[in-house]
Amino acid sequence: MTAMDEGAQFHRVFPLTGADCDVWVDGRRLKARRGQSLLSLLLEHGGRVRTHERTGEPRAGFCLMGACQDCWVWLSPTQRGRACTTPVEPGMRCFTRSPEAEVLP
Repeated sequence: MTAMDEGAQFHRVFPLTGADCDVWVDGRRLKARRGQSLLSLLLEHGGRVRTHERTGEPRAGFCLMGACQDCWVWLSPTQRGRACTTPVEPGMRCFTRSPEAEVLP
């Protein structure tokens, strides 16, 4: 178990049948199952998708079905997607913050 796992908000009840794969989120390697949603992976590992604009508290999606707009992530520097409807693929890299924000002082 990693430090990220300790704060997990989501615990798998039934095993996934997809092959194991590695996914990088904000530069961290996470073990995933091909085909699971990116949001379920983040929630299993205690991650967050963003922070609340006013309070700074962590947010990690709301509806888990693509309706609430709360789980947008960057799939590349120019492409965004909802973590709840984006299936994990081997070698996938994504960011919870704009990749450009990481290089700004």
